[in-house]
Amino acid sequence: MTGATGFVGRHVVAQFLRHGHSVVAAARNAERFAAMPWSDKVEFVACDLGVDFRPVVNCAQQADALVHLAWPGLPNYLDFFHIGRNLCADLAFLQAIVTAGIRQLLVAGTCLEYGMQYGPLAEDTETRPHTPYGFAKDALRKSLELLQKQHPFTLQWMRLFYMYGEGQNPNSLLAQLDRAIERGDAVFNMSGGDQLRDYLPVEEVGADFVRAATNLEHCSGVINCCSGRPTSVLDLVQLRCKASASSIELNRGYYPYPAYEPMAFWGVPGKLSPLRSVNLVELRQ
Repeated sequence: MTGATGFVGRHVVAQFLRHGHSVVAAARNAERFAAMPWSDKVEFVACDLGVDFRPVVNCAQQADALVHLAWPGLPNYLDFFHIGRNLCADLAFLQAIVTAGIRQLLVAGTCLEYGMQYGPLAEDTETRPHTPYGFAKDALRKSLELLQKQHPFTLQWMRLFYMYGEGQNPNSLLAQLDRAIERGDAVFNMSGGDQLRDYLPVEEVGADFVRAATNLEHCSGVINCCSGRPTSVLDLVQLRCKASASSIELNRGYYPYPAYEPMAFWGVPGKLSPLRSVNLVELRQ
């Protein structure tokens, strides 16, 4: 698994271990790896994929699948380096992995591949990326589909929507709100909050990666990792305030709405939805 110590990766590793799988975790920072609660339960490979991916390729030759989460430079979605640097580096790495013999790739995509489309977004909805990040991810998926014709392998493209939880970016909305509440701030500045988005706890996202990886019959190609429920940003913030018993004043409209996102969009979890009830029962046993 690449990107194992990132916001999503740390939870994906934890869920695979919880289900009894052996994990080889790849990341750039050994100190950050050592701080993970599962660091003594996995094999670690220190590797910067943009510099030299051979250590990961060598380890992956004995693996059943690659879960690829690494992608530098987030959450800066608008910079061209996603196309000029990350896309090229990922193509070289994943081609080498497939050539080395890996026959299952589970790769993180993004809802930004859909671009400025409104409303519910199904897994077969046409992609229309509007940002360098969304374009690079979409181009990577399409390139891997072409690679499948020369080197057959299973491609699972896990299109992530919005996530929150332990390890999230300190500049993300809920992380900033939590700090404001902890400081006892009287006011919290935010956007108007009318945007509709699709949110999942990151722990559930981690469980979805296990569901997808272990259910190839139902989960190949594009997989929407989402709740399927549109939630306004304002509702998300108000629920967090209520859970924290906070009366902080919400200064709506302080920040403008992001120009690279439509006002209302959410995912349709077509492939994961029937698997969630089954696997969640197994988790409780």
